[in-house]
Amino acid sequence: MEVLTTAEMERADRLAIAAGTPGFALMLSAGQAVAEAAMDLVEEGPILVIAGGGNNGGDGFVAAAELAARGREVSVILLCERDSLQGDAASAARGWKFPVLPFNTQAIGRPALIIDALFGAGLNRPLKGDPLGMIDAINANGAPVLSVDLPSGVNGTTGAVMGVAVRATETVTFFRRKPAHLLLPGRIHCGRVRLADIGIDAVVLEEIRPQTFENIPPSWQESFPVPQVSGHKYARGHAVIVSGDIAATGAARLSARGALRAGAGLVTLASPRDALAINAAALTAVMVRATDTVIEFAELLTDKRLHTCVIGPGAGVGVRTRDIVLTALSAKRNLVLDADALTSFADAPVHLFQAIKTISDPQVVLTPHDGEFPRLFSDISNKNPNRSKLERVRAAAERSGAIVLLKGPDTVVASPDGRATIAANAPPWLATAGAGDVLAGMIAGLLAQGVPAFEAASIGVWMHGEAAREAGPGLIAEDLPEVLPAVFRRLYDEFGIEY
Repeated sequence: MEVLTTAEMERADRLAIAAGTPGFALMLSAGQAVAEAAMDLVEEGPILVIAGGGNNGGDGFVAAAELAARGREVSVILLCERDSLQGDAASAARGWKFPVLPFNTQAIGRPALIIDALFGAGLNRPLKGDPLGMIDAINANGAPVLSVDLPSGVNGTTGAVMGVAVRATETVTFFRRKPAHLLLPGRIHCGRVRLADIGIDAVVLEEIRPQTFENIPPSWQESFPVPQVSGHKYARGHAVIVSGDIAATGAARLSARGALRAGAGLVTLASPRDALAINAAALTAVMVRATDTVIEFAELLTDKRLHTCVIGPGAGVGVRTRDIVLTALSAKRNLVLDADALTSFADAPVHLFQAIKTISDPQVVLTPHDGEFPRLFSDISNKNPNRSKLERVRAAAERSGAIVLLKGPDTVVASPDGRATIAANAPPWLATAGAGDVLAGMIAGLLAQGVPAFEAASIGVWMHGEAAREAGPGLIAEDLPEVLPAVFRRLYDEFGIEY
């Protein structure tokens, strides 16, 4: 499902209007969708609409009139003078045949529901004055809140809170979600998000050509790897995971298990000799190969069947890890770089980026978390603190020439060509030691099967979140590979694949 910036959504509105749908008809549909959501939220009691002076306020007036027509007790607080409204918002206000209340916090009272129709997605400046005080009062009131399009105070494109923002119980948005419905902190303020069809034909997307997508199965279904009856383990690829020394072997084993569960036909752990016995004793389906030096690693990769590598989990920070990465790149292997592999280039990230860009059609995925990202992209992280996570990851992908995956509760995956996905399915208990190591392995398992890097990273992120949901609270990283079969079964059912 496409995700539209506020500018792209405004363009969708204009294209729909140009194609023959009046703007006021879109507003009527939006307001009716808000009224429907309000009826679902509270079955009885007074409803208060707090309306702004723009089209968001117009949606609020339509909702108020619709609710009143259905016999609900409704009142409206308006930010500006009623006579100052223009365009479709003025037309909507004329449909409200009752007085409006003054814009002060005392007018809120004790409603059963507050409909927040102040600013919506278009806000791009910090709030101050009376609107700021009104939002504070809404949040302090205790009544459930239904926000129109976006909670007032949230920037629709970046997800940033512009000083203060409404904390909604539910948000009704229209046609397509905005980045702020998925990115933090905006997503936290939205509550449940309801997507309403207001009559904009999806054909407008052909002209807008959005580059951002919600990370859900329809976004990558065509690239999802399905084993064939005629296939065999060699056809599903062979992944190599580089292990750390004797004191740091667990991360690589977690990654290896993730790669195998994600569908790689074979997985080999390249282990230093001092850790060989530990790794061999702890692994069964994963093979172990003694690999101490960069030269031995290069010799290992002379086998062309070993075409996907994970480097970083527990690998150690330093020259050896950096040289192993460069060796894998020069051997033109699919590559997932995580943890120590990223930090090993902290003093010379350009060296890594140049090596990636020398490969034709590189299938390289970088998987930093928020602590690791600035080590490679310090100016992108710090130059503009209001830059959204989506913008930062896109810039990092363009600079590095790799797929960049910035982990978190709103994991963003971006490609150098501008495509990006935002995930919103990770439960809080996924934040546990070793979970990222499993994710790196899962992405490698998908790469090994021939899935392109952008889709492999996006699929891996979604499945990682669903595996955590499947495991439930109390999850530890070791649980994630074990519940992946259940996630696969659900996907196969959704796609209509027999198993």
